[in-house]
Amino acid sequence: MAQVTLSRPLEHLPALSPPDQRARRKRILRELVLLAVLFGLYNLGRLISAHHAGAAFENADALRHLQLLLGLPSEAQVQHLALQIPGLAEAANRYYASVHFPLTAIVLGWLLVRRPAEYPKARWALASLTGLALIGHLVFPLAPPRMFPQYGWIDTGQLLGQSVYSADAGTGLANQFAAMPSLHVGWAFMVAVFLIRTTSSRWRWLWIAHPVLTFAVVVVTANHYWLDGLIAIGLAIPLVLVFDSRRVRRDSTPAGADQVMASSSSARTR
Repeated sequence: MAQVTLSRPLEHLPALSPPDQRARRKRILRELVLLAVLFGLYNLGRLISAHHAGAAFENADALRHLQLLLGLPSEAQVQHLALQIPGLAEAANRYYASVHFPLTAIVLGWLLVRRPAEYPKARWALASLTGLALIGHLVFPLAPPRMFPQYGWIDTGQLLGQSVYSADAGTGLANQFAAMPSLHVGWAFMVAVFLIRTTSSRWRWLWIAHPVLTFAVVVVTANHYWLDGLIAIGLAIPLVLVFDSRRVRRDSTPAGADQVMASSSSARTR
C-alpha cells in the first residue's frame, strides 16, 4: 500500500473562512457580555455586603487574635519596614490600583483569542473563585488593616494621595469591607497558573512573581491581612485542579488541519 504524505506544511493552510470569522466574533462578543454580567452581579453583592460595618470591625478583631495564635508575623511591622525604602509605598499603591483588573482582563482576552479551547475552564475557574469570595464577603465582612491606625497600620493610599477608595467607607461604589478572601491575591494566583499552563516558553515560570508581588503589595498597602491572601490561595488551588486546561486539547492546530490529516489517514489505507 502506498503512503500519501502531506503536500504542504500545516502553517500554509488557508485562513479562517468568513463564516468562521463571524462565529469567532460572535463568540468573543458573547463572552464579553457574560463577563460583564458576572462582574455586575459581583459588584451588586459587594454593595449589599457593604452595610455590615459593625460586624466587619468585630470580625477584624477576631481575625487579628487568630493570626496571633497562629504565630503569623505582624503586617504592621512588615509595612513599616517597607516604608523605610524610598518610593516603595508609591510603587505598591500603583501596582494595587492598576494591575489587578487590567492584567486579569488582558489574560482572559488572550486566552479567548489565542487559546479558545482552554479559555472556558479558565473563565469558570475565575468565576467560581469570585463567587466563593462573594459568599465570603457576605458571610464574613471584614474591615481591612488600613482602618486600624491604633494598631500601627498606615493607609498608604490616603497618606500619599493614591487611594482607590473613598475616605468614608460608607460611600463610593467599592465595598471596603470585602477583605476576606483577597481577590487581588486569588486572581493573581490563577492568572499565573493559566499562563504557565498555556504557554511553552522557559520564561513562563516568571509569572509566579505576579501572585508573590500582589501578596506583598496588599500587605504593604494595609489592604489585607495574611489570612485574606492565604485563604484566597487555598480556595483557588482546588479550582485550578478541577478546571485544568491541560485536560482540554490545545487549540493551536490551524483551521482545516483536522480535515487534511483525516484525508491523509484515509489515503494511507488505500
